[in-house]
Amino acid sequence: MNDSHYCPHTPAEIKEMLSAIGVSSVEELFSPIPAELRAKTFNIPPGMSEFETLARMRSIAAENSGAMLNFIGGGFYDHVIPAVVDHLSGRAEFYTAYTPYQPECSQGTLQALFEYQTAICRLTGLDVSNASLYDGATACAEAAMMALRVTGRNRIVVDGCVNPFSRQVLKTYLFNLDVEVVEIAPLDGLLNRAELAGVLDDGVAAVIVQNPNFMGCVEDFTSLAEEVHAAGALLVASVYPISLGLLKSPGEMGADIAVGDGQSLGNPLSFGGPSFGFIAAKKTYIRNMPGRIIGETVDKEGRRGFVLTLQAREQHIKRHKATSNICSNQGLYALRGLIFLSSVGREGLAEMARLNRDKAEYAKERLAGIPGVTVLQSAPTFNEFTLFLPKPAEEVVAGLLRNGVAAGVPLGGYYQDSANAMVVTVTEKRTRKEIDQLVKELEAALCN
Repeated sequence: MNDSHYCPHTPAEIKEMLSAIGVSSVEELFSPIPAELRAKTFNIPPGMSEFETLARMRSIAAENSGAMLNFIGGGFYDHVIPAVVDHLSGRAEFYTAYTPYQPECSQGTLQALFEYQTAICRLTGLDVSNASLYDGATACAEAAMMALRVTGRNRIVVDGCVNPFSRQVLKTYLFNLDVEVVEIAPLDGLLNRAELAGVLDDGVAAVIVQNPNFMGCVEDFTSLAEEVHAAGALLVASVYPISLGLLKSPGEMGADIAVGDGQSLGNPLSFGGPSFGFIAAKKTYIRNMPGRIIGETVDKEGRRGFVLTLQAREQHIKRHKATSNICSNQGLYALRGLIFLSSVGREGLAEMARLNRDKAEYAKERLAGIPGVTVLQSAPTFNEFTLFLPKPAEEVVAGLLRNGVAAGVPLGGYYQDSANAMVVTVTEKRTRKEIDQLVKELEAALCN
């Protein structure tokens, strides 16, 4: 062993442990790892007390130069989280709760999830919701699986404007099934309806769209729902829940299934997760919903109670009859979503959505004034919009990051001929001063 490694065991103890697992040395233990990937030394110091550890962490944190200005979205958003969300979700009875298999011991958790389902139904304008899913991408894939079961068909059509991460997960879910996934390339940041009409036949189980889409454009899919239904298929709408304070709900547009990611509903940005996914549908399709559904009932004395009503999971029924192999969910984060929606209320959500839209419009106007910069104008936007730059967006974004500004998401890695395009996101947390700083930094970066 290298002397720089701190190890609490004696050489004899180390030798005995290595012998027990059938290797002669530490070097042999790590030999399957290529040499170029191995750490040369760990330099692990001796252990510290709790007080010393906290002091060390504070010292390291104090070296940070300041908070990054965040204009990145693309599925994860920097929104205000009311203090009540942390306070209530941190209560021990919620924080430590697990799957409520025994209703007599789990009425609080069951009621919270029942109320969550109600909130999602009201938000999406649809009839039924399950008790949450892993995230927005897997919710999209589960919706496709629902459509395949409902229609008995074997083709899924997905708009290329749907989040590319959701499209990737969708393809992974369906990879080993006899199912074809057809992608429709975007046209000016929107669904290419002419191309869709050419593939929408009696083999299509569902058409998946997103509103607002990955490039920030907002569309009304009401007429599309009619076309999809005329072909005997289902319309799946992936939505950004905060935008529903201002935009038409999926139910109002005629969608059969709505999905989305609940991160923006009271869950912080935390290196990509965890979050929760939501799914809602017309009541007709309730028995094809994945996961489990909480129902309201009465006990033998007539008192209100809650139970796991529908559990179409492979642990509960014959595997070939299960609607999904999802075996758990993000219940605590779904609870945070419920507390968030309950605390902001209907009017608060609408006001929050208006702030997002208005601040984004101010940013669009200012950024469009930079020489060489244009804004995609093919449709209205909510709080995200696409910029076209005179330089490769990836280089510009990397340069701004060094100045403490996360300016947006470059599109070159997701779409052909989009190397100079990026998506900028403006939430209610961004101030006029911060937006003006983005404009100043971007203008300077493009002039260099």
